[in-house]
Amino acid sequence: QVQLVESGGGLVQTGGSLRLSCAASGSIFGIGAMGWYRQAPGKQREFVARISSSGTSRYADSVKGRFTNSRDNAKNTVYLQMNSLKPDDTAVYFCYADRGSDYWGQGTQVTVSS
Repeated sequence: QVQLVESGGGLVQTGGSLRLSCAASGSIFGIGAMGWYRQAPGKQREFVARISSSGTSRYADSVKGRFTNSRDNAKNTVYLQMNSLKPDDTAVYFCYADRGSDYWGQGTQVTVSS
């Protein structure tokens, strides 16, 4: 089993920044890609960003140029730097890890006030 713990969410004004972290523990050997999804109230969970084990990132169009994914394999941690935040970014952000099957964190709330 893989345990994922997110941190770094909070309340920020439009245009502000936040940095999310996701630390993996447990059976971490063999983890491949890691990344982020988000779910806003009343909406389906949507893809935000993904980073491969070698560091190649992919982003949703809605966050390109504003969010940056990074990964520290020595710490088994991925980060999501979120800049120029908008009210539409308000959601619960979930970290995931691909180790054959997907593992998910408990989520961290990000709220962007207008």
